[in-house]
Amino acid sequence: MQISHRSLIIIAGIVWYGGGISLLLKGWVLIKHAYLIDAQSNWAFIAAVVGVIAGLLKGMSIFNKSCKKNIKRIHALPNPRIWQCLRPGMLIFLAIIIPAGAWMSRAAIENYTFLCLVGGLDLSISIALLTSSLVFWKLKAFSPKN
Repeated sequence: MQISHRSLIIIAGIVWYGGGISLLLKGWVLIKHAYLIDAQSNWAFIAAVVGVIAGLLKGMSIFNKSCKKNIKRIHALPNPRIWQCLRPGMLIFLAIIIPAGAWMSRAAIENYTFLCLVGGLDLSISIALLTSSLVFWKLKAFSPKN
């Protein structure tokens, strides 16, 4: 089924924001759980701060470029299809990384160090996604005129 370029960009944006928001919530829960296990240690706080800083850096460098490239790729599609909202390689990557992230979260239960690490990783990816999502707005990708 063919759809408009704008609709495909909106779907890509929903995927981008959905991933960012869900990882932000998951990362926050993991960090909070680590804090509840050992409130005396500073590692949960450090993991959160490092995750946010790393996410900002990744978002402004790597993820911004990826987002721009995807928007340009969508605009260049002659007959956009719904499954083309992301590159095939990215869809395969997501199919692998989503179950891996779920497994890591389950494996981290009651393990303070692993909770801090996985929580920090989730926060870094979420902040990178949310930071780079500004590209959609800067390029006016959701605008009907584009």
